[in-house]
Amino acid sequence: MAGYGSGVSALPKRPRVVLVYADRVGAAMGGVGIRAVELGRVLADALGAEVTIAAAAHDGGDVGLPVATFAPHAPAALDRLLAGADAVVAQPLWPLAMRRLRRSGARLVFDLYDPEVFGTLEHFRGRDRRLRALMGAFAADRIADALRSGHHVICASERQRDLWLGALLGARLVTPDAYDADPSLRERVAVVPYGVPATPPAPGGGIPRARLGIGPDDEVVLWNGGLWSWFDAATAIRAIAVLRRRRPRARLLFMGASSAPPARAASAAARALARELGLLGEAVVFNDAWVPYAERGAWLRDAACALSTHVDHLETRFSSRTRLLDCFWAGLPIVCTAGDELAARVERDGLGATVPPGDPDAVAAALERVLARGRAAYGPALAAAAADHAWPRVAAPLVRWLGDPRRPAPMPRRRLSRPLGERLRTAAYCALAAPLAAARIRPPQLR
Repeated sequence: MAGYGSGVSALPKRPRVVLVYADRVGAAMGGVGIRAVELGRVLADALGAEVTIAAAAHDGGDVGLPVATFAPHAPAALDRLLAGADAVVAQPLWPLAMRRLRRSGARLVFDLYDPEVFGTLEHFRGRDRRLRALMGAFAADRIADALRSGHHVICASERQRDLWLGALLGARLVTPDAYDADPSLRERVAVVPYGVPATPPAPGGGIPRARLGIGPDDEVVLWNGGLWSWFDAATAIRAIAVLRRRRPRARLLFMGASSAPPARAASAAARALARELGLLGEAVVFNDAWVPYAERGAWLRDAACALSTHVDHLETRFSSRTRLLDCFWAGLPIVCTAGDELAARVERDGLGATVPPGDPDAVAAALERVLARGRAAYGPALAAAAADHAWPRVAAPLVRWLGDPRRPAPMPRRRLSRPLGERLRTAAYCALAAPLAAARIRPPQLR
């Protein structure tokens, strides 16, 4: 953080880069796995890098890059992958894995696009208070460790960057030397938004309407992703009930279903409400399988409008609604809850409409306006937004860093001291990691 070192030899012609993300990659991927794969592809193309994805699971689908797996709580498999690596791009990991990253000698870039601590608080809502507090503390510890250990940090938005700059300040890592070397700290913390492919989805295919009981003339309002507790499916379902009084062919389709316990609970609650209101299977349809990554474009091209509603809390303020970006890519107008940065762009650039949280009537009215206007009217603005978020464009800071043989000087050792509570939690975790691994405990987002 205190500026770049000098006298560093040139990078090898084919630098070795390992991306370490505790999610599944392959045919069926969620947001974390997609980000790992797409960033890896950009680095391979732009730098000619030898890229390997280290993931918590691999379903066998070809992602165009070598994939290896590791167990988050028993990460010995990382040793072979990290040997000789020039750079590592990783999520903040559990202590045993972080120790391996620090010892690798590679340039470390930590990806904080997912403000994990807020999601953790939601994942463990309703569980034992002590467990919830402990898991939230572990999530905060992982972030703090990444901020101390990394040569660089990437995040998804300027709002997130402000969050992590505040965390650096709170950890007393914004030193006079660091400030003098880089007053903006852009070389330490840079925005690398979530992206989309550089070319729009190809024609062909579409929503399997017959299998889902959706007619060829129905207007599909697509919830393009899974359900989690911080989303507000109830408002979306109630809005469809209101909308159908004026547009009886409108159907709300929940596109994907995760098997992670918090997602299963959210899906069950949404299904129960749809049944209670007499909408299940007619006005509200659930697809019970995860749509393969390569097929999602066909679903998006076939829909009339996308819908994303969520409640108002910290996860909302600092999240990056990756599902909205796929709508930009496919030219699908969006109705979404206001509050995050992508929602602000939807409103500012006329990519659909935004609504206040928890207001079914406002959602229904916004859907009616967007459907009446038609998706073609939104096409040019959506195409411009997609171009701004093409993966090669958004990953430019990461490409620049890893293409430069210099790296920031390491933190002064006196600045790396950790609070006592964090040290005690780390020690306790390391003692219990083997039983956790034996019990096959996995990250909560992993399907």
